[in-house]
Amino acid sequence: PAAVSELNLARGEAMAQSFSAALAILLIVAYGLSLLFSLKTHKELFASEDHSEAGEAKWPINLAIGTLFVVTVLVALVSEIFVESVQHAAATLGMSPAFVGFIIVALVGAAAEMAVAFSAARKNRLDMSISIALGSASQIALFVAPVLVLLSYIVGPKPMDLQFWPGAVTMVLIATVTSTFVTNSGRSAWFLGALLLFIYAIFAMTLYMVPPGSHGPA
Repeated sequence: PAAVSELNLARGEAMAQSFSAALAILLIVAYGLSLLFSLKTHKELFASEDHSEAGEAKWPINLAIGTLFVVTVLVALVSEIFVESVQHAAATLGMSPAFVGFIIVALVGAAAEMAVAFSAARKNRLDMSISIALGSASQIALFVAPVLVLLSYIVGPKPMDLQFWPGAVTMVLIATVTSTFVTNSGRSAWFLGALLLFIYAIFAMTLYMVPPGSHGPA
């Protein structure tokens, strides 16, 4: 949408909204097909080695679903309180909205997932660690963002689009290419992890230096 909107400046905003809505539907369908592919038709390709302890009891499905539901509600409440608080803190500390959205909210919102990913990596379960990291990013890109676009036509003050400012598009492209190279190698080392952290630090510094209101639509 960011590129297409520049083709017709007179109708750029309307074109971006229409294109974003159609793209959101396609992304949700793609996410559904990815679940079908990984959980049903080709689940053997995603099977990992069993690391469960001998004699470890499994939770009943009803208890697991109930616990997941309760935790999800609690996390949503805490996230709502946090977002309200961080807006005031950002204004006081002079943080740009881009830095708060891409770094602060993302780090705190994914704290639980990162803790599990770190724990899995320490136990040499890199397949689980990588699947958590990439699975979360894919879920946001292919499901959460498109759903928000469609819901904005119902509950939002105005329709949301997927027209990101050029800097954000560049960072997403770099992150995607980097993740592809790292995961396709089939090996891991502490130096690769350090390089990934450096790339993330560069993104954070860039977003922190962006003056408030200087970037385009997000």
